[in-house]
Amino acid sequence: MKRTLVTLALGVAATLAGAESWPAKPVTLLVPFPPGGSTDTVARAIAPKLQETLGQTFVVDNKAGATGTIGAAQVKRAAPDGYTFLVTSLGPLVVAPLLMKNVPYDAAKDFDPLTVLVQAPNVLVVPAASPHKSVADVIAHQKAQPDRMSFASSGNGSSDHLTIELFWLQTGTSGVHVPYKGGAPAISDLLGAQVDASFQNVNAVLQHIQAGKLKALAVTGDKRSPVLPHVPTLAEAGVKGVDVYSWQAIVAPKGLSADIRARMTEGLQAALGDAKIRQQFTSVGLEVVANTPDQFAAFQAKENARWKQLIETRRITAD
Repeated sequence: MKRTLVTLALGVAATLAGAESWPAKPVTLLVPFPPGGSTDTVARAIAPKLQETLGQTFVVDNKAGATGTIGAAQVKRAAPDGYTFLVTSLGPLVVAPLLMKNVPYDAAKDFDPLTVLVQAPNVLVVPAASPHKSVADVIAHQKAQPDRMSFASSGNGSSDHLTIELFWLQTGTSGVHVPYKGGAPAISDLLGAQVDASFQNVNAVLQHIQAGKLKALAVTGDKRSPVLPHVPTLAEAGVKGVDVYSWQAIVAPKGLSADIRARMTEGLQAALGDAKIRQQFTSVGLEVVANTPDQFAAFQAKENARWKQLIETRRITAD
């Protein structure tokens, strides 16, 4: 019994010592998508400030594949020692488990939520030469010619795809969904007018809107975007129930100690509160969220219920 107690005490002491010295080696921020996308950009923006605040190197590691589930599964399998975190969008945490079979993790049980970092509405855009000048034009066209107007997305089950489906559901219209392997090729064909419209993340198409290459007809937020103040919300344009935000968040493998979570949270708050980082985000339409782990968990559950209902109603598949 004495030996057992001594062993237990030594184990507890080692854990506390590890937490106090954390981080003692480089920390990995794993992004389950290719470099250059919104999630990667957010991770790379906060990494230097985390390094400055916590006194250790933070490395962004891209592990793309299977709509983000390969990278998420890798983090799930990692030790909950504070040296591996997942910076992700809603895809791997909400959408992929609803659309894909045999996802190798339980998004609600296998991770410790830390915070939603940023969010951004989507924006309904059409090519500059499009005859459509408003949401009313788009709806009228779709009602006059059902299943003719094409809408590009970055892939089946993506935030932009789900927004299209919700838009069609709420307006009683229909069109043609054209999924691409990522946002970049979808935007490229949109710029070339090879597709008629798209709901893209504001930050992904803002430069094209500002350059006059795309027309912004409405944003999907519950308020106007500060970077597109003259563009109405869908609700203002008469379409209710399509308040949609894409978001980026950070989670840890399940079992992260309270001490390390507190220190990491301190670093994240410093990063998200930094004036230069906030300006970098807000200048492209990203809104800083920085909520608590409990608020994040509740938000994720709400998002899961919402998109589950839409996916079932519209019979959306990953194929």
